[in-house]
Amino acid sequence: MPATKAEALQSFKETIRKIKSYEEALGVLYWDLRTGAPRKGMDTRSEAIGALSGDMFKLSTSPELGEWLSALEEKHAYAELSEIEQRLVTETRKDYDRSVLIPPQLYQEYVVLASQSESKWEEAKASNDYAGFQPYLEKVIAYTNQFIDLWGAKATRYDTLLDQYEPGMTVAELDRVFGGLRAELVPLAAAIASSAHQPDTSFLRQSFDKSAQKAFSLYILEQMGYDFSAGRLDESVHPFATGLSPGDVRITTRYLEDDVTSALFGTIHEGGHALYEQNIMDELIGTTLCTGTSMGIHESQSRFWENVIGRSRPFWNRYFGELQQRFPGQLDVSVDQFYRGNNVVQPSLIRIEADELTYNLHIIIRYEMEKLIFNEGAKAADLPALWNDKYREYLGVVPSNDAEGVLQDVHWSGGAFGYFPSYSLGNMYAAQFADTMEQELSGFWSHVEAGNLLPIKQWLTERIYKYGKLRTPAELIASVTGKPLDPKHLVAYLSKKYSDIYRLS
Repeated sequence: MPATKAEALQSFKETIRKIKSYEEALGVLYWDLRTGAPRKGMDTRSEAIGALSGDMFKLSTSPELGEWLSALEEKHAYAELSEIEQRLVTETRKDYDRSVLIPPQLYQEYVVLASQSESKWEEAKASNDYAGFQPYLEKVIAYTNQFIDLWGAKATRYDTLLDQYEPGMTVAELDRVFGGLRAELVPLAAAIASSAHQPDTSFLRQSFDKSAQKAFSLYILEQMGYDFSAGRLDESVHPFATGLSPGDVRITTRYLEDDVTSALFGTIHEGGHALYEQNIMDELIGTTLCTGTSMGIHESQSRFWENVIGRSRPFWNRYFGELQQRFPGQLDVSVDQFYRGNNVVQPSLIRIEADELTYNLHIIIRYEMEKLIFNEGAKAADLPALWNDKYREYLGVVPSNDAEGVLQDVHWSGGAFGYFPSYSLGNMYAAQFADTMEQELSGFWSHVEAGNLLPIKQWLTERIYKYGKLRTPAELIASVTGKPLDPKHLVAYLSKKYSDIYRLS
């Protein structure tokens, strides 16, 4: 062990930088695997990912790192650390205590499995072959249960998983929040369904050139302030963002020839994630604080840009004319028709194509299924039927096959159980942030209508982005809005917007 606090701090920081370097290398390998790596090389790539992940895991659970943490946690040593150093020690201790309980060989086996499972999921979704994917999912669930046993279950086994994505979040709190949200949104959805003012969407059912879609998506990313010298846009089966460092944040989208807005809104969504990662303060680069503070806060940014901005009337007052020029003769409708058509509320099968209101029901379905898996022992073989039953109950629709049902999302294939609630939490955070922004940023909606989106990006950078993981989710929402997370902001936002669109009294 280093003899002095200064030596402990130096060794600690060097190890953290090395861990971050491993993360960046692995991020590139994952991105390549999901964006066009040759299929015959996928097993070998998975093994390489497993080997590097295993080395990183050993580094992050080494006895030396534990000793340096202990030295820096001593009262006088800790008090002399900077704010960033203190936060880095606190976060590293949390990760260390969690990871050191898992045998390195077990972790490496799991990483290889997860990578193989994600590749198998891609094949299974394309061929509607849940039976072929099921053995992989069974193993992923089994490993996850092993990890819960090693970590020790919190109030429930599923609570243990939630804490990885939204620190401090619990099943009890989500049951309360989701229950209240469902109680408010179901009557609103019913009123919308019975409205005589249903938007026309027939003009959207055409064939739209993919190259023109891509060009417009790139244009809107530029308008948002996405830095192309620090990122790129690619195509993948499921849209995602990969933040390697603020200087390299890559995003992907999925183009559908029969849908002119699916790729666009997917691009804006992932662009929101990317803006967060590209604008973290320089002081956090090379540390494990150089990332979003939680998945809920991260999703708040993607959902804010996609929905609050991208699906707003002022946004389309500015950009609809340019979209029409990209597809001459195909979008011969008014901006109001286009705006209302792209905000139609209609129960659907696919989460990433759902409207803002029913989207939350898609998340609640997945949340309840994950609780069934880990708190009540539901098996992989049970999931297609459970999925279909819940879609029938909550949305009144039933998938015709597993590709548009239980196979539609990548998350479970990679073991990301506990992630899905982040999406609805993100909607709640986004609505609360937007309320504050409207009060603090003069002419907020005038900026949007003028296509002047950079002041919005700058406000978010100063209040949210630059802090990375320096502040907890609870600290961040309180510092930005002056109060803790409150789902009433989301309910008010949705009620106001959809009462206007559907002419509700």
